[in-house]
Amino acid sequence: MADSRVKQLRIKTGVLKRVLKEKEVYEKEVENEKQRLNKMINEAKDEYDIRKQEEVINETLMMLPDCQKRIYNAYNDLKSLLQESEEDLQGTEDFETAKQVLSQVAV
Repeated sequence: MADSRVKQLRIKTGVLKRVLKEKEVYEKEVENEKQRLNKMINEAKDEYDIRKQEEVINETLMMLPDCQKRIYNAYNDLKSLLQESEEDLQGTEDFETAKQVLSQVAV
């Protein structure tokens, strides 16, 4: 029984880590694209290209709320699994890793 919980713990921890990393990548992409837009504006590039760049930024910004929602769901799933199996798995490496990942999330 504890074996399936360990497997679920690893999976849910991995999901949360992946979604956190995905959000971080989107945030970096927004910053990079904003810098690119400013450069285009300063160089007086074509208005069409500037509008397209603004669309790229807006599309990336639309992904952030979805990531936040998935982080919230993954956080709650992992937290509830930890609470359910705390007695059996406490002290294991996977349990400690999951607790550490949970502590990194500000939901």
